[in-house]
Amino acid sequence: MIMNILDIILEKRYGRELSDEQIAFFVKGVTDGSIPDYQISPLLMAIVLNGMSEREMTTLTLEMAKSGEVNDLSYLEGVPVDKHSTGGVGDKITPLLLPLLATYGIQSVKLSGRGLGYTGGTVDKFESIEGFNCQIAKKDFPELIKKTGMVISGQTPDLAPADKILYSLRDVTGTVDSIPLIASSIMSKKIAGGAKALVLDVTCGFGAFMKEESRARELSAAMIRIGEGAGIKTRAVITEMDQPLGNRIGNTLEMQEVYDTLCGKGQKDVEAVVIELAFQLVRLAGKGMDLDDSELRVDLLNRLTDGRALEEYRKLISSQGGVIDDDGSPRYVDYPFDTMHVNAIEDGYITNVRANLIGRASCTLGAGRFEKRDKIDFGAGIILGAKKGDKVKRGDVLCALCKGEKADLPDDRLYAAYDLASKAFEISPNPPKESDPIIAVLPKKPFGVK
Repeated sequence: MIMNILDIILEKRYGRELSDEQIAFFVKGVTDGSIPDYQISPLLMAIVLNGMSEREMTTLTLEMAKSGEVNDLSYLEGVPVDKHSTGGVGDKITPLLLPLLATYGIQSVKLSGRGLGYTGGTVDKFESIEGFNCQIAKKDFPELIKKTGMVISGQTPDLAPADKILYSLRDVTGTVDSIPLIASSIMSKKIAGGAKALVLDVTCGFGAFMKEESRARELSAAMIRIGEGAGIKTRAVITEMDQPLGNRIGNTLEMQEVYDTLCGKGQKDVEAVVIELAFQLVRLAGKGMDLDDSELRVDLLNRLTDGRALEEYRKLISSQGGVIDDDGSPRYVDYPFDTMHVNAIEDGYITNVRANLIGRASCTLGAGRFEKRDKIDFGAGIILGAKKGDKVKRGDVLCALCKGEKADLPDDRLYAAYDLASKAFEISPNPPKESDPIIAVLPKKPFGVK
């Protein structure tokens, strides 16, 4: 049967299912350039409007994963694990999770991206450490794994190249907000990454892509089905992102909070998310099976805060060229300089700190990129002085706005950031209801331990 992209567009436009062969033809045409953008875009829009069946979505994902190289992680000991976050403000989980897993002998290769917009990027955060190299050649992964059990590297161009083309088109054609397209984009990279166990941190709230819990659950379920269909043990943890995670937002700032957490001085919401994601991955990797669930969670918290994970973190930094100072802390490219404060204008309780506004304010200060060519100010960002549930008095510092010590910050950007940050804090005479940073874990099936 001779394939024709126009027929495929019309099939989906009229709400009919595409065959596996049609989807494979489409992905191949996207990858080799034989299908032009003006024909890719209407098919993407038809998918947004009419959706995809579970079979279509799985086939699309697998074909995208096969459009480039698939990592062979057979040199890892045990089950290769991975973690993905849908993004948020103050999300510094990966630098904590990898060394914590290493204390259990769980090896991991983490391929991460740079930030665009206010959600931040793991690569940018690690590169705030002086000398740290995130551009690791794939041939060097096994040697680094032997040294520390961990590798953190930028994503390579040959990993799911079809997704890169489709993603860039979705971004400029109003076709981003589609569960099948989001799920296939994320999972194609995870499948190509080579992991056999995967935990998805699906953020939900003001500072997340998924604003509503129902949508976060829908996306989680779709990705779990794709992962399981591809032979990857997959779990999703839906986490709250109405307010920022932790109390530091920015590259050096967040990595300083990572170090504090590993020294036992972390924020409770950060610890809670790290422990939940680590719990899922440890179980999926078949570790800690002599402990029941509550015992394992206690063991995870102890390892996170008693110096064992810190020792692994220092090994990771040193193995990839990062500089450790004499006091044992990382040396950073630039350090935050406190430039201006946002103060409470009334007495009361903080009922919310809108993560999207804090994220935009941090980005305006230079901690993030509005466009890919923007240069990062590693020292820029925001330090929160109050979070949801805290009681404040008029004049109390709600947050501090920072720039890098070596950086210049125009006054107009500083005042624009101040305006955004001041609108982020909601104050009420009455305290808000307590909320758990862990909204849900999917699926709910038990692991079958003692």
